[in-house]
Amino acid sequence: MKRFLITGGGIAAAALLGSCSTMSKDECLAGAWGEKGYADGAAGYPMSRLDDHAKACEKYQVGPNPAAYGSAREDGLRTYCTFQRGWAEGRAGNTYYGVCRPEEEAEFLPAYNDGRRLHEVEAAVASAESALSSAEARVEDREDKLDAKQRELRSDGLTDDEKQRIRDRIDEVRGEIRSARRNAREARDALDRAEWDLRQVRGELSGRYPVF
Repeated sequence: MKRFLITGGGIAAAALLGSCSTMSKDECLAGAWGEKGYADGAAGYPMSRLDDHAKACEKYQVGPNPAAYGSAREDGLRTYCTFQRGWAEGRAGNTYYGVCRPEEEAEFLPAYNDGRRLHEVEAAVASAESALSSAEARVEDREDKLDAKQRELRSDGLTDDEKQRIRDRIDEVRGEIRSARRNAREARDALDRAEWDLRQVRGELSGRYPVF
C-alpha cells in the first residue's frame, strides 16, 4: 500500500521538488547540510531531496555532505513518522513519499490514509458547492436576459421582422433557462451526495482523531 500514494496531484508535487532552487547562496556557503537534512526529514521529503540541494549549490561550487544530511534527516523523520503527523498530513492533502520505516509506518500510514479520505470528501463538497453556485448564477443570468428581451419586445417602433427576431431569441433563452435549471438540479444532487459521503466519513472517524 505504501508505495502507491504518489498519485494524481502527488505526481505533480513530486515533479515540483526540483523545479526551483531549494537552498540559498548563504545556506550553500555555510554548508548547512545537517540543518537542511533535519528540516527535510521533519517535512517527510525523500532522500532524493539531497540531489535538488546539490543542484542548487552547484553554481556556488559547493558540494553536499550526504553523511551529515542523512543523519540529520533521520532525526527529522522521527518527528514526522507518527500517528498524529500522519493524520495531519492526510488532512492537509499532502503527499506521502514512503519515507517511514515499517514499524513507524504501521502507525503513520493508517492515520494518513484516514486523513486523506476526509480531505478528499471535503474537497468533493467544496467542488460541488462551487458547481452549484455556478449553475445557479447561470440560471439568474439567463432569467435576466429573458426579462431584457421581453422588455425589448414591448418597445415602440419595432418592425415585424425585428419582433420576430426578438421572439426567436426569447425562445432560445427560455431553452437555455431550462438547461441551466436542469444543470442546477444535477449540481444540487451532486452536492447532496458529496455531503452524505462527508457525513459518513466523519461518522466513521469520529472519536478516533482530533477535531475535524
